[in-house]
Amino acid sequence: MITCNEEENLKRCLASVSTIAAEIIVVDSGSKDGTQAVAESFGAQWKTQKWLGFRDQKNVALELCTQPWVLALDADEELSPELLDSIKRFFQDGSAEKYSGGYCARKVWFLGRWITHGDWYPDYKLRLFRHDAGRWGGSPEHDKIELTGERLKLAGDLHHYSFPSMNRYIEKINVFSDVYLERQLAAGKKWSLPQNLFRPLWRFVRCYVIRMGFLDGFPGLWIAVGIAFQAFVRHSRTYEAEHRSD
Repeated sequence: MITCNEEENLKRCLASVSTIAAEIIVVDSGSKDGTQAVAESFGAQWKTQKWLGFRDQKNVALELCTQPWVLALDADEELSPELLDSIKRFFQDGSAEKYSGGYCARKVWFLGRWITHGDWYPDYKLRLFRHDAGRWGGSPEHDKIELTGERLKLAGDLHHYSFPSMNRYIEKINVFSDVYLERQLAAGKKWSLPQNLFRPLWRFVRCYVIRMGFLDGFPGLWIAVGIAFQAFVRHSRTYEAEHRSD
């Protein structure tokens, strides 16, 4: 895994895998809190690496792994008991001989409850894979494992504590809109008013109505509005870039 100032999350994460991990690799990009002490209390191998972006930073960690199978986690995630049992069965029932990886649903804790509908669930992630068959790919901010071979759906959820507050979600909007703008400019994309208007509307309808985000109560409404606003900000950034010198 990769870390930076994850003292509060890391203990929960590592405790959830401590019974099955033959080795723990932590690549840190400059923590100023007690992240290293927590990692070393679980016997983790610690490496400091200047930030390279999510995808490339995770590939640095992957290169340090020596075991034939890798379980890749973020520091703000943990295995649910059901998922832990499912991973154990994966190696006990012969699935590891048939498949190159396993994927599972990721479930987010937000505003005091688990979110089980909308765009946030099930958020399928492939995190268990044979070392020689997987590598981090995708875009720099939206990384994913590129796997050679078949994959199996694992029972149980990967718990995600990504947004301890509304502010944390809002902060990430700016981070991801910056990266999105870079990609748009590099690809020569131009601002589009219809896209700027209708993309956020579609994201709200999909999240809140089609995927039944309304069943998650007010948190479900907040998420749908937040996703729509995030889309509006991202697509507006191209307009800003084109008119910045006016």
